[in-house]
Amino acid sequence: MIKTDIFISGGGVAGLTAAAAFGAAGFSVLIADPMPPITDDTTDGADLRTTAFLQPARDFLIAAGLWERLAPFATPLQIMRIVDAGGKTPEPRVTRDFDAADIGELPFGWNLSNWLLRREMVARLDELPNVEFRTGVGFVSMLTRTNEARVTLTDGTRISAKLVVGADGRGSPVRQAAGINVKTKRFGQKAVTFAVTHNAPHENVSTEVHRTGGPFTLVPLPDHEGKPCSAVVWMEDGPEAARLAALPVDDFNKEATRRSAEVYGPLTLVSRRMVWPIISQIADKLSAERVALVAEAAHVVPPIGAQGLNMSLADMACLLDLATANPDGLGNADMLKKYHRTRHTDITLRAKGVDILNRASQAENPLLRDLRAKGVEALYGVAPLRKTLMKMGLGAKG
Repeated sequence: MIKTDIFISGGGVAGLTAAAAFGAAGFSVLIADPMPPITDDTTDGADLRTTAFLQPARDFLIAAGLWERLAPFATPLQIMRIVDAGGKTPEPRVTRDFDAADIGELPFGWNLSNWLLRREMVARLDELPNVEFRTGVGFVSMLTRTNEARVTLTDGTRISAKLVVGADGRGSPVRQAAGINVKTKRFGQKAVTFAVTHNAPHENVSTEVHRTGGPFTLVPLPDHEGKPCSAVVWMEDGPEAARLAALPVDDFNKEATRRSAEVYGPLTLVSRRMVWPIISQIADKLSAERVALVAEAAHVVPPIGAQGLNMSLADMACLLDLATANPDGLGNADMLKKYHRTRHTDITLRAKGVDILNRASQAENPLLRDLRAKGVEALYGVAPLRKTLMKMGLGAKG
């Protein structure tokens, strides 16, 4: 029986971040994942998506000893540009820039490739003597008691932990073992994710182009072979997303350029295309006896406004605050009740907000598209409201 303070199921970006944060705070951590992390962009199965870390995430990453590793590769996101191209032709008819300078000195956030995040996070765990990362082995079962959880892994290893953290995705085995149900909404959408180069510089502007089916979002990346480069999340109805992902490259470039309203000129595909289902999912509870759920084990939202992983980091920050405030009470009932109470309301409200934005972005009816465009203009036109919305998007309560 291996004894540890914390067992983390899941070695994705969320699980690795949690392991680094708890390890840096002095807790003993064992983290396990059935798959070895892919830490380069050329291996089959590499996660070519990107993650935008918003302002509040930086302090958490600094404390975890991760930010100094990530900062050299991070692309700042200074402006969030909303473009409505919902007229008869896919051309911009409303463009509004939300500038981080209006609310502070820092950019809204920083964008990084997911495969690179894994590479740097694994390297950070190697620096922490109190953290053990086991790959190729996963969670099988769990027995909890008032003072510990006993976990069995796929290779027969048995672990005694004060706290089990489920960071093992939307189908979380830990959540299922804890008997926690979820509520799931399906939007009939999928996201096609890829990277492109373009002639016009992005100038650290993240651009959401709205027409129908869902937003087409371009997020700044470092230059690729001397040309400006952006990561793209293109949300569409499921059958259309499948069609787009299967198009010959030249045809895909033309369709992507048209859908982008040509805000950066012609787009050229420079990565593989990946397709991801779009759902909204919230766990009924974020905790059970000796168990806490974080990230997609706890909540999944459509990729709008960079809310997904930043909600996940807020989960971890809350859990870490509670753990460091009372280390002797790590994983006890009082700590986990406080965790659920603190995070569940915020998660529910943010999920509803993203749901509303996503449904608005899907609008096909011309009248609804006109209403969406007028809504963007109205929100932008009232400066105090605009600034409040920007702060709330970063995680403030208002």
